[in-house]
Amino acid sequence: MKLVLLSGGSGKRLWPLSNDARSKQFLKVLENKENNLESMVQRVWRQLKSVELANSSVIATSKSQVDMINSQLSSEASLIVEPNRRDTFPAIALAASYIYTIQKASLDEVIAILPVDPYVDDQFFTRVKDLEEAVQRSNAQIALIGVSPTYPSSKYGYIVPISEKGSREYRRVSRFTEKPSEEQAASLIEDGALWNCGVFAFKLGYVISILEEKGLPTDYEELLKQYGTLPKISFDYEVVEKTKDIVVLPYNGYWKDLGTWNTLTEEMATSQIGKGVISTDSENVHLINELDIPITVLGSSNLIVAASPDGILVSDKDASPRIKELVGEFDNRPMYEERRWGWYRVLDYTKLEEGKEVLTKRIGISAGKNLSYQLHDYRDEVWTIIKGKGEFILNGELRTIEAGDVLQIKSGEKHAVKAVTDLEIIEVQTGSQLVEEDIVRLFINWGEIEEYILGMKRA
Repeated sequence: MKLVLLSGGSGKRLWPLSNDARSKQFLKVLENKENNLESMVQRVWRQLKSVELANSSVIATSKSQVDMINSQLSSEASLIVEPNRRDTFPAIALAASYIYTIQKASLDEVIAILPVDPYVDDQFFTRVKDLEEAVQRSNAQIALIGVSPTYPSSKYGYIVPISEKGSREYRRVSRFTEKPSEEQAASLIEDGALWNCGVFAFKLGYVISILEEKGLPTDYEELLKQYGTLPKISFDYEVVEKTKDIVVLPYNGYWKDLGTWNTLTEEMATSQIGKGVISTDSENVHLINELDIPITVLGSSNLIVAASPDGILVSDKDASPRIKELVGEFDNRPMYEERRWGWYRVLDYTKLEEGKEVLTKRIGISAGKNLSYQLHDYRDEVWTIIKGKGEFILNGELRTIEAGDVLQIKSGEKHAVKAVTDLEIIEVQTGSQLVEEDIVRLFINWGEIEEYILGMKRA
């Protein structure tokens, strides 16, 4: 069985820590057994390794999340990168074509799809393994995992199985009910309905046949070229709702969707991350502060206080799910991002007269990592080294750098840097288009960069 983990979304309900580049699954606010902070994606990947499923897993994601995933998972995961965000049907179709044409899997191979960020215990992934046998034994087109509800919630979709005598390993599905009222949910639970947790499986040939029926390519490279023309529609609407033969495997263990501040803070092992103070008479308060300035919470209760370079949130916990309604119109660039080589934080951004812009960043490059050999068309840069030692290449010339050095890079000049020890840089960009897309990458790997520079000198 092959696993496809879907990693997408901007997670606006966890603003200001989440943004278009750092979705909720990348927030390091959970605690592992060693008392170290980890993200949802790190937790899930660790659990997959513990049940020996990681080697058969791929992560389907967008270009904006590639560096973040590689950074947090130490480049251990195989990635299928969507050229642009479309929705879950295009993402799953692309993953199926990849497994079919690149991995050369049989059409009888069972493919399991799951979100990259469920909050579950390890036995959940043992249940995921059972999907393969359920698909094979039942001959159903799709097999789902349904979670036994613990209360009548209006936040989840419900799977209604057909009433059958006896305790079978799987049950045929009668219908789906999407986010009912709490009163309807209570009635559904009495009828044996299960929460839909977004985990399902099918034989590879089933999705490949759907692509053929729609006149879409089954070859990965061809589908990649046409990806932008695929409809923006979920797999549930496009496939599951039209499928007649579906079975569900009940799961009785722990499962939770940590999609809002009030649900996420319930699973945090500490009430405070970052600088600040919570007074003793403040009850049920969580403070998460990514800024270098302290935050004090005094005489207040039932609050989430979250601060990042993207903004500051102070909210009653029960009201916190409404944050998406308020910040949905925010279209600011992400002020903090993790990359394969480290991280950067935007310190200041100013628009001057005559279309000029000035952007100041603090950049951290981990020891042994490097920025690509690159150039910019629309901006000049000044780097001030504030911490560590490294190697710097400018137009083919290599030199060592350390704290206190100031480097000037004009537009069009080729440059790269490698951290010998953890390196931090204050970078000031000036130009007319200060966007991440203004990067022409010539070489990524430091060994390739050195080989190219050496070859230039020989020539």
